[in-house]
This record gives sequence, structure tokens and C-alpha cells, in this order.
Amino acid sequence: MQSVRIETVETFVVAMPLVAVFSSGGKSKNVTKGVVVKITASDGSFGISSVDPSTRAVFPYRAEDIAATVREKIIPAVLGMSPTNINRLLDIMGSLQDIQIGARAAIEMAAIELTCRRLGISLCDFLGGVVSDHVAFNGWIGELPADEAALDAARWAKAGFQSLKIKIGGDVDADIQRVQAVRAAVGKTVNLRMDANEQYSVQDAIRLCDAIKDCDMQLFEQPVPRDDLTGLAKIRRVGGISVMADESISDHASLLKVIEADCADLVKFGIAQAGGIMPAVRMMATAEAAGLKVVMGHGFGLDMSTMAEIMVGASSSNILTGLECVGPLKVKDTVSQTRLDISSGSLKVPDGAGLAMDLDMEKLAEYTVQ
Repeated sequence: MQSVRIETVETFVVAMPLVAVFSSGGKSKNVTKGVVVKITASDGSFGISSVDPSTRAVFPYRAEDIAATVREKIIPAVLGMSPTNINRLLDIMGSLQDIQIGARAAIEMAAIELTCRRLGISLCDFLGGVVSDHVAFNGWIGELPADEAALDAARWAKAGFQSLKIKIGGDVDADIQRVQAVRAAVGKTVNLRMDANEQYSVQDAIRLCDAIKDCDMQLFEQPVPRDDLTGLAKIRRVGGISVMADESISDHASLLKVIEADCADLVKFGIAQAGGIMPAVRMMATAEAAGLKVVMGHGFGLDMSTMAEIMVGASSSNILTGLECVGPLKVKDTVSQTRLDISSGSLKVPDGAGLAMDLDMEKLAEYTVQ
């Protein structure tokens, strides 16, 4: 293949309005911010990506901070390098000081997307091919009163979703009622997960587990603070519900700590959380070797980051059915030329080159903020 070099790297901070106000982990928002990156090579080929900080991101992990890091630290280090040598790009970025893991992911994802376009293959093919032609998604129920949560759950099930996540953490008694109401509304055929976003004590988490033991919960996500691996392990031993670590996973090293602590039955992370596509693949292999299923995805995301996680998820047999990359359902618009539609709860994995989507430059300009 013709040798090429990175000629330009463009970054955009996108503020995308949400379809409603969303609350998670005690924080609410009606706009989600992400970073879009476009790498152009010396032969005119290009690749795109996006990364989306968490709802609770603070300096230096906000979208603005990540974009600034890309512009000020990473671009000077990677200009002129081969965009198709992903290993060298990761090594160079890994040698830089004070680089957010999401900033590294944005560049690596765009470089892989460019490589796929030049080869005329999809990201799935780059990763070895799909293990399933279709992927399913996981819906969500907010911290609503029990009767409203039941109605919401019924709507998800009617749309075709076979798994749902129930947000909890505000009040144990209200959480118990919400979980019981949702199970009654959807019957036994829908898998139910619950996510406390670190807001529970060990004692309250065990009390909840005991109260809903007849609700057949698929998993209990991050009941206690991320650093309390001992507490997580106790809930796993006593609670009787499979425990999933999410916020406890921030990189490969933290995944190893969770495995060593024997505190989780499952782990969850997204591509940006792992530091890129290839780091995510390596983390998935580590989790599989430890006997842990992986839940792929993150709560808020633009179409590019969502499609990347769809394709990574579709390329592994160790991904729990029900991807949690559902950001497109929460936003009012897209910066892609074709909007990603996952409203039926499933999607046939596309086979176009790269992420099988292109940027809509007019929409990108409309939603880009300084």
C-alpha cells in the first residue's frame, strides 16, 4: 500500500441537544458534549471519530479539555506519521505527559477508520469479522416513580427491546418499588439490569438485593463507589445478583485490579474509556480470560462513537447481548449524513468501509461550539 502521512487533524467540540432532561448519578443535563475528530492523510484519504465524556466529567476530562489536548499536545506529535501504523501512534501518544485517555482514543479511532477506508473494509472486518450480523440494544428507565417507570418499561418492550436498565440510587424504598413495578410491567421475557452509579452503601445494596430477589435481575451495576472493591465483592457474595463493575474500570490496569479483587461477575467499558479500539479489544480479551462477560457502551454518544462500539461489540463473542451504546436515542439530531436508527432495539451491522458513515459538515458547523 502507498505510504502516506498524517497531513491535518481537525477537532470539533459538539454540543448536541437532548430529547429530554436526563439524570444519572445525581447529575442532570439537557445537552451532551462530544469531540469529533477528522484525520486527513497526504493522499486525501480521511478518517473520522467521536468521543463523549461522561455526564459527570469535570476538568480536565470535559469535551473542551479533550479537544484542547488533541490540538495542543497530540497533533504536534503525530503530524507526518503514518495514520495506518496504529501501534506506533498509540506508543507516541502513550509517551506524552498529561494526556486524557479519551484524547488518545479519538485519534486512534480516526486513524483506524482512515485505514479501513483505504482498505475498503469495515471496522468489523478490521477486527476479524462479525460474530453476529445483528446486535441488540439495552433500553433504560430513569429514576421515575414506580407507576411511570412501569409505563416507560412497557413502551420499551413494545418497541422491541429485550433488555432494560433501571436507574436507582436515590432512595432504597423507592428503588425497590421501581424495580418491582418494571418487572411486573414487562413480565419474565425481558432482561432487567439496575444501575446505582456508585450511590449506594454496601448495607443498602444488600437490602435492595434481598427485597427484589424474586425479580430475576440480570445484573447490578456499580452499587458502591468505584474504589470500594471490597464492598463490591461483599455485595457479590451476599446479594445473590450478578455484580457489574463500570466506574471501577478506567483502563486496563483498573480492570486487572477488579479481576484480582474477585468483586465482579461482569465488567463494562466503552472504547473511549479503554483508550481506543485496540486497547478495548485487549481489555476484552483479558476479561474473557478471567471468565467475565463484557457489557459494551456508554450512555451518551454521537453516531460515530456509537457505531464504533456497535462494530467492536459485533466482533466479539464475549459481549453480553444488549449493547448500552444508546446515545442516538437521547439526542435530537446528528452530525452524520445518515442518522443511526436503533429505535427498534436491534440493528443489522452495516458493511460499508470504516464506520459506514460520513460527516454532515453543515450539521457539524451548526452544533460546533467554541
